[in-house]
Amino acid sequence: MSLQFLMTAFVVVLAPGTGVIYTLAVGLGQGRLPAIYAALGCTIGIVPHLLAATMGVAAVLHSSALLFSVVKYAGVAYLLWLAWQSLSSGGALAVQADKQAEPGWRIARRAALINILNPKLSLFFLALLPPFLSGNPATAQIEMAGLGGVFMALTFVIFVGYGLFAARARDWLLGSARVMAWLNRSFAALFVALAGRLALERA
Repeated sequence: MSLQFLMTAFVVVLAPGTGVIYTLAVGLGQGRLPAIYAALGCTIGIVPHLLAATMGVAAVLHSSALLFSVVKYAGVAYLLWLAWQSLSSGGALAVQADKQAEPGWRIARRAALINILNPKLSLFFLALLPPFLSGNPATAQIEMAGLGGVFMALTFVIFVGYGLFAARARDWLLGSARVMAWLNRSFAALFVALAGRLALERA
């Protein structure tokens, strides 16, 4: 495995995206352990796309405008729902001082769906991984699975870092109702913006 791949994957994972925003929201709203479940869910959500890229299904998704659009607009609707959950009182992503932590499986499931419903992720792996393969067709799938596993490990570690940072900041921010309202509106706006960007994506 090349250092170039590790550096590329590190930069890609570190860049804030939908999963990072979700993990930060959970860390701020519910604390350390829920943030770790959020990171785990985001990592698990990569698996279907990695399998699709490894088995060539991503190419089918890319060539089928209808299938791509179905997955894409399901993802858009889901992101808009997350925005609503940030704004509504008692919503799953609302940052509130008296909020109780949800069951870990529910947090992880919600996180996994964020990635599962993003059709561009399969195409991303199809573009990212092949340049780092040895060129031997007999081992291509195994190599792609290995590189994908490293990418997933980096995702989990970096997202946990984001989540723990947010959980730490939670103790400082929850004393101000104005700050909490600002955070909820900001998270909602980010999810709406991400939904808009996803809606404009093309296969």
